[in-house]
Amino acid sequence: MKFGVSLFPTDETMDLVSIARIVEELGFESLFVSDHTHIPISRQSHPLGGDVPREYARILDPFVVLGIVAAATKSLRVGTAVCLVTERDPIVLAKQVATLDFLSRGRVILGVGPGWNRMELINHGVDPSTRFAVFRERVLAMKEIWTHDEASFHGRFVNFDAMWSWPKPLQRPHPPILVAGWSEGAVRRAVEFGDGWIPTFWAVAPTLDEKLSMLRVLADATGKPMPGVTMIGASGKNPASDADPDPRALEEYASKGISRWVFRLPSAPHAVLLERLAWLADRIRRLN
Repeated sequence: MKFGVSLFPTDETMDLVSIARIVEELGFESLFVSDHTHIPISRQSHPLGGDVPREYARILDPFVVLGIVAAATKSLRVGTAVCLVTERDPIVLAKQVATLDFLSRGRVILGVGPGWNRMELINHGVDPSTRFAVFRERVLAMKEIWTHDEASFHGRFVNFDAMWSWPKPLQRPHPPILVAGWSEGAVRRAVEFGDGWIPTFWAVAPTLDEKLSMLRVLADATGKPMPGVTMIGASGKNPASDADPDPRALEEYASKGISRWVFRLPSAPHAVLLERLAWLADRIRRLN
């Protein structure tokens, strides 16, 4: 099992170059960042009608962040957990991802999702009722751009005639695409147009065995290899916290096919993050 970290990069957290170098020095394989272009103030934007956590509204642009992180490191893989494809033009996003992969020498992991904030989607001109269809077409359109010198796509929500777009990603055919979500639909999408599945532990834990079985069955039925599984979240006694990564639990998850575990870091000051990273790294060394 590989180990990474994820965080909400905000204007109130520590220097990102510093944290990226420390994450790499401590032996983590990857660093993932979140994505929201903005957060509407209306409470209708939250699925439960409550307040959205402060850091959601203060997130820096993920691709600018990852470009800086990649430039400051040598081998650390850089990724999104997750990029809200439904809020981004697919031609522009394909260019951003390909450029980042080219300049980082093939270190990008692209976690993608359809978005959950209804008002945020509406502000981008996307009808929430069609977000899964929009999501699918935009990912498929980007794959066409990355894998063809002359790319075209004609769908309901994405439509363009033959065009040129370089650079192409250094990773061929493209950076690994990890599809987010914990529903059966998310599992189906991961098999159809993803290279992996990236659920959140607290949400998927009660049905994890069922979803992993479904992932295998669908992959076998389509003649594809089983998508890799990157888990975002916790392990151990408290499924909503990373406070105690349980070695036996992680070994069990690895045996079930989870190939990467990504620990969430808090949006916290420099000293808190350093302490947390050092503690996690020590625990992982003991696991190994």
